[in-house]
Formats: sequence, C-alpha cells, structure tokens
Amino acid sequence: MKHKVNYISGVMVISILTACASPPVRHAVIEDETAPPPSTQVYFYSLHDQDAAQQDRDRFECYLWAKQQTGFDPSAPQLAPHQRVEVIPQTPPGHDAAAGAVTGAIIGSIVTVPHDSAQGAIVGAVAGGMMGAASDTARQQEAGNIQTHYDRQENLRRARIEQMAGDYRRAMMACLEGRGYSVR
Repeated sequence: MKHKVNYISGVMVISILTACASPPVRHAVIEDETAPPPSTQVYFYSLHDQDAAQQDRDRFECYLWAKQQTGFDPSAPQLAPHQRVEVIPQTPPGHDAAAGAVTGAIIGSIVTVPHDSAQGAIVGAVAGGMMGAASDTARQQEAGNIQTHYDRQENLRRARIEQMAGDYRRAMMACLEGRGYSVR
C-alpha cells in the first residue's frame, strides 16, 4: 500500500510540475522611430545656364546613376511597417515565483505525513517560491540580453544605411558636377 501511495504522489507531483511549466519566453521589439532618415539632400546650381527642364533631366539621370552605383534608393522606405514593431505578450514578472510557491505548497503537503502536512506546505511554498523567483530573474536577464542584441543590430543597420546614403550623396555630386553644375 505504501508503494501505491508513493507512486500516486509521484504522478501527482509530475502532473503539477508539468501544469506549472512556463510557456517559451517571447520578447517585444519596438524600433525607435524617432531617428531621422539619413540625409540625401544635394544642392546644385547651374554653371552653364541650363534651363529647368534640362536640370530636371540631369537630376533624374544622376539619381538613376547614383542608385545603380551605390545600391541605395533614397525614395524607398528603409523598413516595411510590419518589420518595425513586433509586440509579443509575455508572462508578468513574479509569475514563476507565485506558481512555484503554490506548486511547492501542494507538493509539500502531499509528500509529508498527514499530521505534518501544514509544515510540509510551508517548506514547499518557500522552496517553490525561491525556484520560481530564480526562473523569473533568469527570464528577465535573457530578455535584457536579447534586447541588447536587437539594439546592437539596429545600430549596425542604421550605420550601414548612413554609409550607403553618404555614398549616394557623393555619387550624385560627382554626376551633377560632371554635367556642369556647382554642387554643395
């Protein structure tokens, strides 16, 4: 009979722990949209009295050439709206600590002898709460590490776009200067 009680207790413990397992960690990534787009403005002035129609043609042809040379198109959006923000729900802080305390209390009261079940529940609650708190801390640290990674990637992406925009401006300037304009 004693083996049957231990077996049932073990099955209940596994069932309770499985029921309290946390879902996979998900993170929210929100891009800072306050950063200004890279500057691609190039000011040019006619040196040989080119008319407005010729200036428009030259500007458009230089735009096409600079885009081809650099791979950068200042008229294209850098990110589609669905790529900018990803918000995924996550369990609130303290969830694992509370679930661990409840689970520990239940397990502690089950595995102790009947007259010591209250003491077992208290010990189980404390132990479960401590394990849950450790799980909460680990989840928060992981979320911070992932956010740091996303921030680093975003900074690299912005630096790459700034570099491409600078290359585009230089290409535009070279093209316009070659067509007889003063460029600044």
